[in-house]
Amino acid sequence: MCSKAFYRSILFFFRHLLRRLRFSHGTNLKLQKCPSLNRLGMTGATHDLVFDLEGGLLRSTNTFPYFMLVALEAGSFLRGLFLLLLYPLICCLSRDAGLRLMTMVSFCGLRVNGFRLGKTVLPKHFLEDVGLEAFEVLGKFKTRICFSGMPRVMVEGFLKEYLDVEVVIGREIRIFGGYFTGLMEEVKREVELHVKQSQKKVVGLGGLRAHSSHDIFSICKEVYMASEADKRKWQPLPKSRYPKPLIFHDGRIALRPTPSKSLFIFLWLPLSVPLIITRAVAFLLLPHYLYIPVLASLGLVSRKIIKNPQKIKHTCTDTDMTRQEIDNDNRSKGQIYVCNHRTLFDPLYISGAVGHHVSAMTYSISRVSEILSPIKTIRLTRNKEIDRKKMEDMLNEGDIVVCPEGTTCREPYLLRFSPLFAELNRPLIPVALTSHVSMFYGTTASGKKYLDPVYFAMNPWPCYTVEFLDKVYTSKGDNLGKQWNSPYEVANYVQSKIGEALGYQCTTLTRRDKYLMLADNEGIVEASPEREKQ
Repeated sequence: MCSKAFYRSILFFFRHLLRRLRFSHGTNLKLQKCPSLNRLGMTGATHDLVFDLEGGLLRSTNTFPYFMLVALEAGSFLRGLFLLLLYPLICCLSRDAGLRLMTMVSFCGLRVNGFRLGKTVLPKHFLEDVGLEAFEVLGKFKTRICFSGMPRVMVEGFLKEYLDVEVVIGREIRIFGGYFTGLMEEVKREVELHVKQSQKKVVGLGGLRAHSSHDIFSICKEVYMASEADKRKWQPLPKSRYPKPLIFHDGRIALRPTPSKSLFIFLWLPLSVPLIITRAVAFLLLPHYLYIPVLASLGLVSRKIIKNPQKIKHTCTDTDMTRQEIDNDNRSKGQIYVCNHRTLFDPLYISGAVGHHVSAMTYSISRVSEILSPIKTIRLTRNKEIDRKKMEDMLNEGDIVVCPEGTTCREPYLLRFSPLFAELNRPLIPVALTSHVSMFYGTTASGKKYLDPVYFAMNPWPCYTVEFLDKVYTSKGDNLGKQWNSPYEVANYVQSKIGEALGYQCTTLTRRDKYLMLADNEGIVEASPEREKQ
């Protein structure tokens, strides 16, 4: 009996597979009407475009990485592991059944309120998978209508924010008691209503193996169906061609979690635990002058971490300084290191580079990070007079590190520099920092901030580079006789110098802009009354 049931299940599987192949083959022959993408783009002035996200725009039709991101970022590692274990079954199911199963595993039990991954996490990964050839075709149409087999909550933010898509057709996930159930409803047919109201004709762009609603394509005058061979020739969309610069994005996963890379993540997790403990002990217990060699042996820094080491130590005997500047410099025992902000480890790496203790002036970090920090941290209040007094007091004790951006930025952009550090009328040492992670981001806007150091230390080979630039004198500018008109001019000058050294683009965006976009708040961590008294 068992053998008969086994053979029946095998026979049923092959019959189902053959039925899928027959259906797919017949449909493809029917929809291959437009011979090339170039010809399809030539109709952009007189036609509207209907395109399939998975088949007509993305280079890969495999939607598993996006559901894995939802499972890991909005759920947990356990949910992501469960989804990975189900991947062989997902491959055996039909495309529609596989999508429904991935949606159920990724979304079931997640809160509807506060779900922002479609705007904060997924756009980065979608943009990295967009094909340049398909994107150029999209740019020739004024009206773009997109449909996707994935839930609307996953794709709508990316399509409307970055591609200016007028109509997004995606499946809705049923909600019960403020939570996603994971059950999907059928795709709504807004496109048919739009076509009836529009005076233009419609052309289509889809894929042979993607989830394509063929009844929607049936209203198109011409349809180009991209094959897998065609999509393998597509080039990735360069960042310089993004319709909207990708400056802010959130989430912990730094790589695209394909099935193979997801497996590597889960195999690495247990191995990372002893490595995290070892790195933490090195940070907390080692003296500053041993940071660089020991951390390099633990894979936490690059070999060329320090650039321009001759600029680290500055004395007050420079020939281009006036007597008044020398007196002002001697008034304070410490120096001001002004750096861009990549992670919470920025002051620690600067401390290790200079070989002695420095104090970090911070705006908002978690209480746990303050307690565990091996260097002194001083919380700023955003009150100009109080903060200036705190910085002057700390300068009398030693060197300080200031991150005037006020928050971290992962992409090659610099946020606006707060001019508070320039109001102290002290010589400044700009420091250009770069960091690279291969698996996990060590920063977050909406997650638990006290886990930032843990995630950074979980990376197999994170990389940091510290470059010391020429000292800037707030009273003489660039040492060529230039006079500053305001602290804002000094802050902009330092920002431009760091941006030039790194090849980053300077912006006027602020901490508030970042957190309003990613977390729907202003990113202020309130300090306890006891801490404020200290």
